[in-house]
Amino acid sequence: MNNGLFPGDPSRIGGYDVLGRLGEGGMGSVFLARSPQGRRVAVKVVRSELSGDDEFRGRFRSEVNRARQVPPFCTAEVLDADPDHDPPYLVVEYVEGPSLAQVIRERGPLGAAQLHSIAVGVATALTAIHGAGVIHRDLKPANVLVAPGGIKVIDFGIARAFEATSQHTRTNQMVGTVSYMAPERIDTASGQPVGPAADIFAWGAVVAHAATGRNPFGGDSATAIAMRILTQPPDLSGLGGTLRELVSRALEKDPAARPTARELLDALLTAAAPRGDAGPAQPLVLTSALKVSPAAGGDGQSTPSPLGAVDRTGTSRRRRLTALGAIAAVIALVVPAAVFGPQLLRNLSKPDPVSPTTAGGPATDAPTPTAAPTSKTTTGTPPPAADSTRAILAGQRRILVHVVEIDRDLSLVLGEAVSVGDGTGPDALFALEPVGVDYMIKSLNPDVVHLPCLGVKIDADGDKSLVNTECEISAATLFGISPEGKDDKGRTSYAIVSEKYGVVQWSPSQKNIYVEFMGDAPLSTTFSLVDRGAV
Repeated sequence: MNNGLFPGDPSRIGGYDVLGRLGEGGMGSVFLARSPQGRRVAVKVVRSELSGDDEFRGRFRSEVNRARQVPPFCTAEVLDADPDHDPPYLVVEYVEGPSLAQVIRERGPLGAAQLHSIAVGVATALTAIHGAGVIHRDLKPANVLVAPGGIKVIDFGIARAFEATSQHTRTNQMVGTVSYMAPERIDTASGQPVGPAADIFAWGAVVAHAATGRNPFGGDSATAIAMRILTQPPDLSGLGGTLRELVSRALEKDPAARPTARELLDALLTAAAPRGDAGPAQPLVLTSALKVSPAAGGDGQSTPSPLGAVDRTGTSRRRRLTALGAIAAVIALVVPAAVFGPQLLRNLSKPDPVSPTTAGGPATDAPTPTAAPTSKTTTGTPPPAADSTRAILAGQRRILVHVVEIDRDLSLVLGEAVSVGDGTGPDALFALEPVGVDYMIKSLNPDVVHLPCLGVKIDADGDKSLVNTECEISAATLFGISPEGKDDKGRTSYAIVSEKYGVVQWSPSQKNIYVEFMGDAPLSTTFSLVDRGAV
């Protein structure tokens, strides 16, 4: 909402003419402005006292770069930023449409169909945001916009740069809204890392609030709310139907017990989307599109598990996935036609039918990811670079997995953990095996035919290493392959990431390959895939 300008507000920021004030938050003020090309944009201006803080500017710059990686179909697209301006500012797409907070204030709790649409829309946005390696950290109804083109989640990622400079906050002050904060954000002494699971907790609180008009940990003060978040179960009375169990899982105290954004989306889309407040609720189908078996080094059981039974003892989540991969993960799912777009706005502008007579529509099953075509080229000259990359990602080419930073290649010998070598022997030959948008990485070394795939193993100290294991689809054997840039020979370099356990890295001090939950640590190891002929 354009509130005009206050005395002292700027008339111009960088190259943008300021038209009015949209709002104000902990980090600064947001203005409606016009770009030099005449486009209306939203400009977030950071508080002036941060201008002289070099640490903040560096973090702000880093978070802006991360935010640029998020696909714009479900967020306000980042258009420009100047961390060196006085004060720093960020320019994003101006999104027409009310916030979810405004909708709830004006209409009260949402009906079943509208609530399901909001839940799916925000889960879709988190899938893309987390896929780009960004954590929102301040998800709340005010940051969910109900736009004509669909749900848009705004103000993601940048809060981390502000929160890290704690000298600019008052004693015991945290950046964000306590009602939507995960326990690990409140109890910093717990040692729990603040990762994507904190956004999942906020998703549960947002959906519960949209359903009931109140926060599930409501109290008469921020301190009371925080204590209830840390010690009490959520009050989900009034939330029924297909969402209650999933919201309950999202609000688990232990971040490892919460589903990922992709699991949320899978479960929401395989559940029946209700129409109005129609009849008895359909049961929530807690199945993942990809059933997993126990991680390598586990108890050896191989029974596929539904989402509710997946081993979630690990604390890691995928930190990086390409924008393409995130979009593919969403497109691969069957999205109900009425979930997004103008229909949702129309539904939110009027009450649900008073006396519907039919239950929600039939469940729509999300397709199980399938492997890419396995036909392989067996003769002929090496394909051009673009065709070679496609063939590698389709599992049709033998490859060296080249560690860019040390100019060495992964090597797998029977009975040993994955190491590095000079890439000259059969122990350095691998092939990708596509599984949906992820991959198993299979060794072509004839000496390891019984344990040919790479997997994550956790030792007694909790350290994670890369070892050879059976080629069974599991949380330990599936990896995202995320483009990160170019190596010194112009080949695409990739991060290799386990959704559950973290990113594959090289340790210069230990001289070995290991797996690490990234947290706020920079990515230090990338890999190029070197074509070595048809499989």
